[in-house]
Amino acid sequence: MKFVDYVTITVRSGKGGAGAVAFRREKYVPKGGPAGGDGGDGGSVYLEGDPNLYTLLDLRYNRHHFAEDGQPGSGKNKKGRDGRDVIIRVPLGTVAKITETGEVIGEVLRPGQRLLLAKGGRGGRGNAFFKSPTNQAPRYAQPGEPGEEKNITLELKLLADVGLVGFPNAGKSTLIASISAARPKIADYPFTTLEPALGMVYVGEFRSFVMADLPGIIEGAHEGRGLGIRFLKHIERNAILLFVIPIVEAEPGRVYRTLLGELEAFNPALLEKPRAVALSKLDLVPEDEREDRVAAVKAELPDDLPIYPISAVARIGLETLKEGLWRQLQELRAAAEATT
Repeated sequence: MKFVDYVTITVRSGKGGAGAVAFRREKYVPKGGPAGGDGGDGGSVYLEGDPNLYTLLDLRYNRHHFAEDGQPGSGKNKKGRDGRDVIIRVPLGTVAKITETGEVIGEVLRPGQRLLLAKGGRGGRGNAFFKSPTNQAPRYAQPGEPGEEKNITLELKLLADVGLVGFPNAGKSTLIASISAARPKIADYPFTTLEPALGMVYVGEFRSFVMADLPGIIEGAHEGRGLGIRFLKHIERNAILLFVIPIVEAEPGRVYRTLLGELEAFNPALLEKPRAVALSKLDLVPEDEREDRVAAVKAELPDDLPIYPISAVARIGLETLKEGLWRQLQELRAAAEATT
């Protein structure tokens, strides 16, 4: 399935039905009085979070979403039927904006959460509503209120517990394929990954978290170079950033600082997210040299950074990595609960 994370749609809510002007016409009931019913309300347009979706592909080919109009009222105080709502199912992490102004309407973060895009018009009051001691036979009713029509831009920012950050060919896709059921394209050339991939990582039998493999970042990505500018926004929704740096890099410290610089240039708030480092491709270092190489790389990186030497191909250090990330996530959740 093609990954689509940006689409513009047109939504229109239904207009309210008109109120009725009617009077009772019954045998033996002279001057029965007003009996015009209210019009029905117009249908509204909502977004609804669906955890089974991960792309906006369907909306690319279905861009118009119009709710039903409310029906007019009728005699005998009969209210018109309300118009049916339109529910647009979207992946979790979808942000809705007014296209022309860029104003954010809201975002869908939870399964079943609904976000109102266009409210239906209210139905008009029938003449029975306006009856009073001084106006016992009103001959007027309200028209229904009009609906709303808007152009809405939907932008998907993937929700994941752990997001993989690294240069092309750092081993991100191999890692997520080794520890989850995700099957991203893997090949020995840059930018093999052209779209994000999500994978469920299981830690033991009953624990799990979601990992996101994002296309590689290159220097200058925040200025539009490579594919990074298109996918950097997905990093905003990841709880932990896992930097994947090959242990055979000549200057791993410089790689780490370059990646941090790109994130900061795109959104400085990204530097506040918890981080960890996976030193990938450990199998390329001879066994008798691994300990010294790991120590040398750690010396170039911040002391407080969790660092995990791994080989996704040889399946070295993967369990330690999963356990460490799980503990880090649990600490984050505990801290979040303590502040609420």
